[in-house]
Amino acid sequence: MVRFSAFFVGFVTLSGFVSAAPSWHNKRIAQVIADSTTKWEAACSAAGGGLQCNPISVSAFSTLLAAAGPCDQQNNADQMIDLAKQLNNDRDMISFAQIFAQQPRNTPTSQSVPYCQQAPKNSELDGLFQCQFQGADPTTFVGGIKVGGAGTIPFGHSAVLSPAGSCAAHPAGPIADGTQLVDQVSTSGAGGATGTPPNTTSTAATASPTYSADPTSTSDAYCPGTTSAAPLSSSSASFALQNGEDAQALNAKFASLDSSSTCEQGDQACIGTAFAQCVGGSYVQSPCAPSLICAALPLLNLAGTSITCTTEADAAARIAETGAEGGITGS
Repeated sequence: MVRFSAFFVGFVTLSGFVSAAPSWHNKRIAQVIADSTTKWEAACSAAGGGLQCNPISVSAFSTLLAAAGPCDQQNNADQMIDLAKQLNNDRDMISFAQIFAQQPRNTPTSQSVPYCQQAPKNSELDGLFQCQFQGADPTTFVGGIKVGGAGTIPFGHSAVLSPAGSCAAHPAGPIADGTQLVDQVSTSGAGGATGTPPNTTSTAATASPTYSADPTSTSDAYCPGTTSAAPLSSSSASFALQNGEDAQALNAKFASLDSSSTCEQGDQACIGTAFAQCVGGSYVQSPCAPSLICAALPLLNLAGTSITCTTEADAAARIAETGAEGGITGS
């Protein structure tokens, strides 16, 4: 039996860093996408959301991937607010959902990411749209669309943004590549709000566990939506291949599991294309967004692995990049 920790933190993939002076149009800009909803999920759990929190969190952070549609992020932020309203209009959940709606999305070509062109369901999201990463070309959007073209001006606006790449929560401009807006702002900027920031002292305290990086141990904390990483020393140049092989070993283990596999409370795994958590002796699955699979990936800048919603092609490419042969499972 594969054992995993009971940690409920939603994670995802860590990509390579871009340089301070980006070479636009040929570099991917990505992030640890699950960090965007970690605080919302913790607030949701604190508010009594229970098992409803994680699936919504996973679905939401998956929309930050480059393959997502331009309104998927906003639609999932609406779902986050819908649940917050069911939980006595939880203020922290709403605030974190508003900030999530403004988190930059991954860009596969270092170009700016198009904006959603429809109104949100909940008024709490009115006027909110994603910031851009600093490394993204402010003059060209994904698909080669020049500023002024379709999707390059946020819904409800009639002119190009100034400064380019800004958003309500961060009006000074874009944010550093790969970083999380929720870690940099105290308010969402919705309606020009400048009030008390969300309470992060208790809900965020559980968001930074320490994990073992050895995938052969039955006690390791390898759980869907989390990172298993070890601190690097200056001599850790050879960790990439090991990360790739560790990810393959995990994927091979996951391939042997199905919904009827035995498990203990808190065990987590990938089953088919979905995250799965053991509840009451049985796996409960949380599907990834359409066209995505659940897979273990090698970290590229740390020793360790992550388990995430991603595309099959991206998973294979990331593992191959480490030098590991044999595809996703090493077979």
